[in-house]
Amino acid sequence: FLLDPGTAYPLLAGYPQDSEDKEYVLVNNKCQCVTVTSKFIPSKENPDEEILERNIRILVPLKARENISDPMSPLRTTFVYRMTELCKKCNPVEVELGGEIYQAQQSTSCNEPETCYTYNRDKCYTTTFPFLYHGEIKEVQAVLTPASCYAE
Repeated sequence: FLLDPGTAYPLLAGYPQDSEDKEYVLVNNKCQCVTVTSKFIPSKENPDEEILERNIRILVPLKARENISDPMSPLRTTFVYRMTELCKKCNPVEVELGGEIYQAQQSTSCNEPETCYTYNRDKCYTTTFPFLYHGEIKEVQAVLTPASCYAE
């Protein structure tokens, strides 16, 4: 797998003052199986100071397909992780400018489709397959993630 080379991308987060040994989740991307956490730890050089430690946890799914909705597509051999994409915030937020409220996005690349390495259990995935019925082949749609496709 590849982690985006080059400059380190800062992950900004606010922390409460009473952050006694608590780890905070900055990114939890279920689509690409990545979690980024951070917590304050004592500095090795100066025990009276705390430094911010960040951990990046990447799970690489075994037997992931190039097209996860097509069980017959070739196995994926390359996994690319770009911190700028993992950290983008696409949900609109309300911003007040000049006394008026506006909807704003914190990222400019939200319209591009996200490459998923595994099923995002919050989304409904389907595929079609050939089905032989009374001597006739029909294309039938099948659900790959039933829990997210059917309401309870």
